[in-house]
Amino acid sequence: MLSSLLDHLASCPTSHHVVDRWVKALIESKFVDVSNDMPYSPEALKAGFIRKGGSLIVWRQLDDMNQRGVRIVGAHTDSPGLHLKPCQGRVAAGQDMLDVEVYGGPLLSSWADRDLRVAGRALLRDGSSRLYASTDAVARISLLAIHLDREVNDRGLILDRHLHLSAMWGQGGHGFIDWLADHLGVNSQDIVTWTGELNDSQTPALIGQSCEYVASSKLDNQVSCWAAMSALLSSEVSRPSMVALFDHEEVGSDSTTGASGPLLEHVLEGLSNASGGTRNEFLNMLSRSHCVSADSSHALHPNYPDRHHPLHAPVLNGGVVIKTNVGQRYASSAESIIPILKAFDRIGASPQWFSSKNVIPCGSTIGPLTATRLGIETVDIGIPQLSMHSIRETCGSADPESLRTLLAAYWRD
Repeated sequence: MLSSLLDHLASCPTSHHVVDRWVKALIESKFVDVSNDMPYSPEALKAGFIRKGGSLIVWRQLDDMNQRGVRIVGAHTDSPGLHLKPCQGRVAAGQDMLDVEVYGGPLLSSWADRDLRVAGRALLRDGSSRLYASTDAVARISLLAIHLDREVNDRGLILDRHLHLSAMWGQGGHGFIDWLADHLGVNSQDIVTWTGELNDSQTPALIGQSCEYVASSKLDNQVSCWAAMSALLSSEVSRPSMVALFDHEEVGSDSTTGASGPLLEHVLEGLSNASGGTRNEFLNMLSRSHCVSADSSHALHPNYPDRHHPLHAPVLNGGVVIKTNVGQRYASSAESIIPILKAFDRIGASPQWFSSKNVIPCGSTIGPLTATRLGIETVDIGIPQLSMHSIRETCGSADPESLRTLLAAYWRD
């Protein structure tokens, strides 16, 4: 299964690429696309999906959802990084520059002195949308030589988000729109609008003396996307089951395709209606439902062991982590943890646990947002990883399959 994960990581440089890849797999598996259908047909309850931008909601066996509730696994398709500003063409020191805007909270130093690709999508005058990704590296953010900044190793690298993150990408060549048009095989006048992101050109890899680790961009949170979708497509499910992949988690989820938006609620209510449910039955269905928020967890760092509480210090290849926070930065509660603990029992495994140190602020996930918006009991889980939000992250090579197996068990009675 690891080859499947590596293929996924290599082919999904943006959230829209994630959705596009899984939509193709869903169509091959005879899932019904109801993205433009309302009300949903009863036939769609068996196996269907809806895509919207960089978000995707998929389900199986929802015929009796009003009676039994739905088990939902949520994850997010986006990752922190550097997105291209809409107006390009600046020249500095004789170099054509790509100007960027910081998306989310990337570890900025990790983006420097890397060979970078460009990926995104273009909306064309005929109404179509095209995804693109450069095959080769085309850009680079070069650091200042140590001879011109002698104290950098002692003081630490300080990067100004506005002054120091633009990427060189040529000398006197085409403008970006002309380059993009050539890449897509269209005329530049055919492109109405476009988006772009810088991406690491180094391919995902298994590393370690016995391939103990996976090193790749965007492990947070594409490992969870891969595990959820692989489990839903390849495993037997014995209850109403759903995957909700949201965009914009790294910037707060406040969008039409984010977890704070109405997308999941509207889809659930439409499906409830399609199965013959009334408004009251829909609300009762939510109370019977359960959600797993799957997002990466912080692994114990061998060089920084002081950053973890000793009893809440997940290790690489130690299995899936349950994340808790009494301040509700994670949605796990005494009640919501029970269904995932039963899934651990089914596969004969035990969870690792993470609770942040009191002196280190806790991050958050889509879990609390989903629980708040829908009133669904939610538990936060994930696999441990290092270098979170770096351009190249690391996880244990055994943990992605552990997550996939656990989620498959979660959908079995």
